Amino acid sequence: IATSVDTGRIVAVLLTDKDVDDGGQVGALLEQVEEPVASFSGDGSYDRDDVYAEVTTQRPDAAVIVPPRANAVPSEAAETAPTQRDRHLQCIAERGRMGWQKASGYNDRALIEADISRWKRVIGDGLRSQTDERQATEVAIAANMLSRMLELGCPKYVRVA
Repeated sequence: IATSVDTGRIVAVLLTDKDVDDGGQVGALLEQVEEPVASFSGDGSYDRDDVYAEVTTQRPDAAVIVPPRANAVPSEAAETAPTQRDRHLQCIAERGRMGWQKASGYNDRALIEADISRWKRVIGDGLRSQTDERQATEVAIAANMLSRMLELGCPKYVRVA
């Protein structure tokens, strides 16, 4: 599931087999997104060259905000032509991981997690259909329904104390 951090709307869905890794599906998800993409965020499992390459190929202006693994090392060209990942590593070295999270916008990922939580609370965490085709339809209907619910209205929270 890909969601918009600004609106909470589900902008892409892809139903895969349990043996398929999430990082390999980035391209297929990005192909579904019709609006501009400012950034791609994911957890550490997306810290892969093919993920960075896919986002850069499809959305050259999009920032990739993925925490580098603990044992990550800069690329050979880090001094002369740093990649986005190299810049993340440099920021972590200067500010620490928590400082990087704040500076990079990675903490906005909590809003995405809230979207996933909403899916599980409203739709559930399992599928009811038995065939692949029907499961894909079930997921598409659920995504459209949740997006439609957001269009009808979102609560506004105001801190009072």
